[in-house]
Amino acid sequence: MRVRFWGTRGSLPVSLTAEDIKNKIVEALLAAAGRNLSSRADVVAFVERDLPFAISHTYGGNSSCVELDIGTDDQVLCDLGTGARSFGLHVLARKGPSKPCTFHVFMSHLHWDHIMGFPFFPHIYIPGNRIVIYGCHADLEEAFRRQHAAPCFPVDFSGLSARVEFVKLEPGRRVRHAGLDITPRLQLHSGDSYGYRFEHGGKSVVYSTDSEHKTDDAGATREVVEFFRNADLVIFDAMYSLADTVSVKEDWGHSSNVVGVELCQLARAKHLCLYHHEPVHNDLNIASVLQETLRLEEITRADHTLRISSAYDGLEIAV
Repeated sequence: MRVRFWGTRGSLPVSLTAEDIKNKIVEALLAAAGRNLSSRADVVAFVERDLPFAISHTYGGNSSCVELDIGTDDQVLCDLGTGARSFGLHVLARKGPSKPCTFHVFMSHLHWDHIMGFPFFPHIYIPGNRIVIYGCHADLEEAFRRQHAAPCFPVDFSGLSARVEFVKLEPGRRVRHAGLDITPRLQLHSGDSYGYRFEHGGKSVVYSTDSEHKTDDAGATREVVEFFRNADLVIFDAMYSLADTVSVKEDWGHSSNVVGVELCQLARAKHLCLYHHEPVHNDLNIASVLQETLRLEEITRADHTLRISSAYDGLEIAV
């Protein structure tokens, strides 16, 4: 299974500012001082090898959208934030517009940042395509239809050329779709959110975004740990700091990197990927959170090493 990230921001999409780009150029030029960079190959090697990721790249600005690739013709996604547009354009470039495709989409919840990419997903306007949207919310279909209605969008849902279907899932009930065994789980978030555990070929991926994990509730913690148990990859909402989640932003429906490490250590998960980045954080802020998280895992490690990474638009992880 391969996991590809097309959108990793939380609450709303963001873009690099002119100030952000200027600061990256300044830091890169300072790092290049005194080096012999006389050819393009020298410069590329310097950028790739010697500059930190937060200077040479960006974590991106699209809102939530993650692809699960198990090697079949069908496409599997989690959420339809603005990253869905980038994913759709990628599929068009690879397969062309004439070959019909089937897309299976598993929705964590229906807040706007998780559905706002759907009207700009190119495949909904191509006849012959089939889009199956799964979720546990009773108003799953209504949310998508309302987003397309006037005055919010110029194309009504009834005008879509693709075949769009909605499938209601039951929390806690394991089902099989698109070649995957899937278990949804209710999470703490305004309006409810659902995490998903995907299993295929002896591998497991947990998608747990927009969830506030309160570790002072021992019973709830045990349930989450079992949901994460031995997962090969846990994609985890680490939007806030621990201080924020227990003070000014308590009950805002998001978790922290610290809680993510604790839960994954208890569950003996193999890989924690920090996700749903705070929109006010720039690349350096996100990189700093990652370094803090790596250090936390190191000093709290017992007999199990937890791999940790930070999601960015374009990241690909082999599971």
